[in-house]
Amino acid sequence: MCVSTSNELTDGIDDNSFGPVVLASIGSVMLALYFYYVQGDKQRGQFVGFWPVTILALASYFRLEEIKELLADDE
Repeated sequence: MCVSTSNELTDGIDDNSFGPVVLASIGSVMLALYFYYVQGDKQRGQFVGFWPVTILALASYFRLEEIKELLADDE
């Protein structure tokens, strides 16, 4: 079994990969608030309000897959 430091494991991971994901999530929250309060379309606002959770969950999944591949390559 090979023991690696955290720096060795994170060298292949881009630290800014969540940038666009976070912006998309914030944008969808703003869009949901716009639909809910400004346009008065509460159903659409609630529907769009679920998007940030889905976007962040998918980004987390892909990030974990990337880490899993790096760990598998390390062995």
